[in-house]
Amino acid sequence: MYRDDYDRSSTQDHSSEDIFSRPVKAVKRTYFFDVKATKGKKDFYLTITESKRRQERDGSLTYDKHKIFLYKEDFEKFSDGLADVISFVKKNFFDGEVIEQHPSEKSREF
Repeated sequence: MYRDDYDRSSTQDHSSEDIFSRPVKAVKRTYFFDVKATKGKKDFYLTITESKRRQERDGSLTYDKHKIFLYKEDFEKFSDGLADVISFVKKNFFDGEVIEQHPSEKSREF
């Protein structure tokens, strides 16, 4: 996406209403979990935004943002997939050594 796309998407977000927001500050970035209502407040969805501060050559600060829109019908599958991946990473990578996954353990569902 180009910067123009970010500007347009942030303008479009104002047509929805924020219901709940939870920022999570990490070392070099901040994540925002936002529950938003659609126009007319007949439905809702979740946005997950990664915001990373970057210093330009002229010394000014800008923010790179990446956003995922997650709709309620996808919550369970997304949550299951995220939990599986986090579990795999914790099990295989936190000892400082990459362990090759056995072919029978690789996920094949798409």
